[in-house]
Amino acid sequence: MHPTAHAPSSVRASRLDLEPWYLPIADEVALFEAAWQARLPVLLKGPTGCGKTRFIEHMAWRLHRRDRAKTEALELPLLTVACHEDLTASDLIGRFLLSNDATVWQDGPLTRAVRSGAICYLDEVVEARKDTTVVIHSLTDHRRVLPIDKTGELLDAHPDFLLVISYNPGYQSALKDLKTSTRQRFVALEFDYPAPEQEARIIAHESQVDRARADILAGIGQRVRQLREQGLEDGVGTRALVHAGALMSRGVDSRRACEVAIAQSLTEDPALRQAIRDICELMLP
Repeated sequence: MHPTAHAPSSVRASRLDLEPWYLPIADEVALFEAAWQARLPVLLKGPTGCGKTRFIEHMAWRLHRRDRAKTEALELPLLTVACHEDLTASDLIGRFLLSNDATVWQDGPLTRAVRSGAICYLDEVVEARKDTTVVIHSLTDHRRVLPIDKTGELLDAHPDFLLVISYNPGYQSALKDLKTSTRQRFVALEFDYPAPEQEARIIAHESQVDRARADILAGIGQRVRQLREQGLEDGVGTRALVHAGALMSRGVDSRRACEVAIAQSLTEDPALRQAIRDICELMLP
């Protein structure tokens, strides 16, 4: 018996009753479906805020919720783990806990997904401790097994189980990169910021701002990303542009919305922040 306890704050279990809206940019939907059919683990790589998490939520819904029988049998089609430097292998696999003066085993999110046939999504996997990623190797080849050393169990993955990881290769240092031996186990889907027309559609849909201002925000995003040549660590994500649009659609002045959602959140460097303000001032009516 495997008791249920509250999941750590870094773990999110998603029922996905409603379809998460996602605008395909290229052939990523078809490629992911083919990988899932072949039960090939998937690596999503791309900059922060470009839609990787929304994509996996959309695909989890698409693959699991379209089958009514699976809808009833599979309560949690997606388990998302936000990886961080303190994440241990036990956090993923599970641990023994004291309950009513007895020692009981509690499955971690990876084990729960392996048992139930859910998708386990390890977001920003390189942020986890180096020894943590080793535990996924046996799930990413022909064996599809999870050794649970503490219980002596060798757990065969459910036929519908899929492991998905993500990271931002442009943001990581050499000390926090994904090992080649790990990366080669995955089918890699590369994400980037959408083209302006596609990004404007996303901004308009997600923020409910009018299309004219969505076009302007997409243009601001394109200009701000060029500041990487001047030392901006990471380009402005579509998510931040959506946040600016959401504030605008709720009556916040356009310049103020861009200030708090883009300039203030993107950098602490005064010169770069002023450069972002100048771009917004130039493009906003």
